[in-house]
Amino acid sequence: MKRYKLLLLAAACVGSLQLTTSCSEDFLDKPAIGGLSEDIIANQAGVEKLLIGTYAALDGQGNGAAIAGGGQWEAAPTNWIYGSVAGGEAHKGSDGADQPAINSIATFISDPSNGFFNTKWKALYEGISRANSTLKLLAQANDISDADRQRIEGEARFLRGHFYFELKKMFNMVPWIDETTEDFNQPNDQDIWPKIEADFQFAMDNLPETQAQVGRANKWAAASYLGKTYMFEHKYAEAKSVFDQVINEGVTSNGLKYGLVDRFKDNFDAANENNKESVFAIQMVAYDGTGTISNANQGEMLNYPYNSPFRCCGFFQPTIDLANSYRTNNQGLPYLDSYNAQPLKNDQGVSSSTAFTPDTQPVDPRLDWTVGRRDIPFLDWGYHPGQAWIREQSTAGPYSSKKHIYWQATADTYSDQSSWAPGSAINVVLIRFADVLLMAAEAEAQLGNLAQAQEYVNMVRARAALPVNKVYDYKDPENPTAGFSNEEAANYNVAPYPDGYFAGLGQEQALEAIYFERKLELALEGHRFFDLVRWGKAEEELNAFFNYEGAILPDVNGGNFVTGKNEYFPIPQIQIDLQTVNGVSTLTQNPGY
Repeated sequence: MKRYKLLLLAAACVGSLQLTTSCSEDFLDKPAIGGLSEDIIANQAGVEKLLIGTYAALDGQGNGAAIAGGGQWEAAPTNWIYGSVAGGEAHKGSDGADQPAINSIATFISDPSNGFFNTKWKALYEGISRANSTLKLLAQANDISDADRQRIEGEARFLRGHFYFELKKMFNMVPWIDETTEDFNQPNDQDIWPKIEADFQFAMDNLPETQAQVGRANKWAAASYLGKTYMFEHKYAEAKSVFDQVINEGVTSNGLKYGLVDRFKDNFDAANENNKESVFAIQMVAYDGTGTISNANQGEMLNYPYNSPFRCCGFFQPTIDLANSYRTNNQGLPYLDSYNAQPLKNDQGVSSSTAFTPDTQPVDPRLDWTVGRRDIPFLDWGYHPGQAWIREQSTAGPYSSKKHIYWQATADTYSDQSSWAPGSAINVVLIRFADVLLMAAEAEAQLGNLAQAQEYVNMVRARAALPVNKVYDYKDPENPTAGFSNEEAANYNVAPYPDGYFAGLGQEQALEAIYFERKLELALEGHRFFDLVRWGKAEEELNAFFNYEGAILPDVNGGNFVTGKNEYFPIPQIQIDLQTVNGVSTLTQNPGY
């Protein structure tokens, strides 16, 4: 599907097609040369191209920039800035003065003039524009079978639902524009959750279970997104009903029964993508022939260890708080509310030339597939050297992020070195089955079904406990691509909760255990901030984070989350200005900004 991306840019522009203004001079009243009129492409081939153009907007990327202008990372579909950095699980990284707009997002002092918000807003509305163009043209085409019409509409509405879901969780009150809208100067005065529900419900009801191409949305991807929408609305009974179907009946678009892959790392390895755990993913590809990395995780291009084989740029460093969260007790269970009282030993302030012995106490093995730390194998790139790979340790700490890193042994196939920073073919998995299980567990616990909630959580923890999820030392440290030995790289100990554990905890504490499991399992995947907001725990958790982490590292010192304001980011000021007529804008700014 990615091969069509450049070819479809012109077709996708129909979403913002401007008709020539009529003039009295005949020579001006002509169609634009090189333009596309709707009557030319109002057929199945044209509609299918517009649909693929809508998929192409999922990654928010254009050629060397975000899809609608701005820095590539500002519109990254992983939400590494808005979900992970703002969620207290990652520092901005690099040095303190680099990309300062992220600093203000991390500490909640941003204002509506921060250009990052406008870049993200434009990228999401570009996707909506393309989805609406597809739906509008679909209504005009008369050579499409009923079955194909149903599928195309389902896919377009699924994609539109995704783009609006992103806007809603970031900005809350946003204008709803659909294929019937004629006046685009719409106010943001309505809650759009019901409309998002309707798009995902239609997609669930009308999409096939399997698709001819693996990257396309299917019935069960739509169902999973509908369930997630219900979770954000706190409609737990409705969410449970949908998740029951997904868990019991759901299959991937290529026909695999949903399940957890044995190896946790396979969720972040291009050689094992589109597996049974991948519910819906943005398809990435290396060396697509464009000479750019626009289809190769361009939004992550800053997020590789500095002064390393990856060249650039030292951003997106896991927090000390996140790393400490993986501490376990002798029973292999987490310290839900006291993990920072048992901190991991780290090499903060220790040069790479100084001897260092890593932490020897029990940890969850997911730590070392998520966080790069000193003297632990960094995939097959060798032992992480510590400070030598950190651009400014005194600002953002000792750790490197790991889930988006490609393997050295397959780098020729799955990395892309066409730009000044790397790209990769690792898919961006927007929803994976572990996410579904943990949302289902949360819904069950909210409804008082603690035994079922524990069963779902234990499925995730049991996978983490499999021996294949431990990290092992290299057979030959001088040749790390030669494979791994049988020696564990750390003291790994993780286990499912014992029978009846959640019942003993009670509903409130069982929910805390589920929330913590999401932190461990989905770390650095862009969910954390939005989870904290929907749980109503953002002020408590983030201000505790600022107090702890800010005492160690200056980049988050002074951060402060304010309830009633910081649950949502500000509406970009430029968008308010663009919709101002006679001094009055149709857009209303979010409270507190």
